Amino acid sequence: MKYVVLIGDGMADEPLEELGGMTVLQKAMTPNMDHITFNGRAGLARTVPYGLPPGSDVANMSIIGYDPKKYYSGRAPFEAASMRVELEKDDVAFRCNLITIKDDIIADHSSGHITNEEAKELIGSISSALGDDSLSFYPGISYRHLMVTKKGLGANTECVPPHDIIDENRHDHMPKGKDSDIICELTERSMEILKDHPVNKKRIEEGRNPGNSIWLWGQGFAPAFTSFKELYGLRGAIISAVDLVKGIGIYAGLDVIEVPGATGYLDTNYQGKAEYAIEALKDHDFVFVHVEAPDEAGHMGDVQAKIQAIEDFDEKVVGTVLKAAKQYSEDVTIMVLPDHPTPIALRTHTSTPIPFAIYSTSEAFPDASEAFDEESVKKGALGTVYAADLVSILIGP
Repeated sequence: MKYVVLIGDGMADEPLEELGGMTVLQKAMTPNMDHITFNGRAGLARTVPYGLPPGSDVANMSIIGYDPKKYYSGRAPFEAASMRVELEKDDVAFRCNLITIKDDIIADHSSGHITNEEAKELIGSISSALGDDSLSFYPGISYRHLMVTKKGLGANTECVPPHDIIDENRHDHMPKGKDSDIICELTERSMEILKDHPVNKKRIEEGRNPGNSIWLWGQGFAPAFTSFKELYGLRGAIISAVDLVKGIGIYAGLDVIEVPGATGYLDTNYQGKAEYAIEALKDHDFVFVHVEAPDEAGHMGDVQAKIQAIEDFDEKVVGTVLKAAKQYSEDVTIMVLPDHPTPIALRTHTSTPIPFAIYSTSEAFPDASEAFDEESVKKGALGTVYAADLVSILIGP
């Protein structure tokens, strides 16, 4: 048996008046996810344990089969692993966003989805000015970057994700607690360094949001994982354009498969991710495919973009994998789900349980659920489960 997990990041949502009381998933045309749901088993999964933040780190590690209550130490160490930045025992990794601040209002958590090349220049300037023996900066992808401190600096500082505070005054959400004065000073100094940077001047002239500040959050020490192979007896692979998700895979001992044109945005190579996943089944038992696009649309608060991202995910990822699975030489079991909701109205994550559905090419297990959405799966046979148990449910006894 082969296993494929397909994640449409942030697909789940809340009913919207502009959609006649439907959710985005209910409105979108998703024939392939509906087929999996109608011919398989469905339910709801709690991907975020009580008391933990509803981030993609917590949610995705749950789905991959690692209980965050046992393994979670922070978001940024996963991104460090994906960037091949090795953390020593007392190193603390921080997520370092390039954001847009206008008149002290956090206007954009992504600096208009700044390009890799532009972002590398900006982070290079930050590193030259602020980096020293106690902290280092590393360029990542688009607006997502990394800062690493020594001797536990900032480990217990209270930081807020920038996508949670869009359109709010930055002074109301600056870091607090131990070492917060140092973290706040880095933010203030970054604004001075970046405000007149040539990259930002050009972006402003072109009507695009500048990356005029860093924002530090999601910090933690390196976690200790038991390998996926040891836990579940399967050789696994992971496909994602997002450093965070790839980093979880690295700590789990999964093979990271890079897909050309995978961006972590609405223009990602959906079809390529599906085709690489099918190819990976030749020498892997388990393949985890993550698509970021619906989540990005949710953070933008763009209903039509989210509908389009979900429909693209359904057609180009789920549809391609489903068609290939039906023709595959071995039986294939597919699970489809978001990692967490990213409601359009809130533009950030919530911890509401998410819909999931499991389908096997070897035999049908139809239940009362008929479509892949937040309401229909409540009729499913699997009820509400703890997401860290999903891999065990997927592979069965």
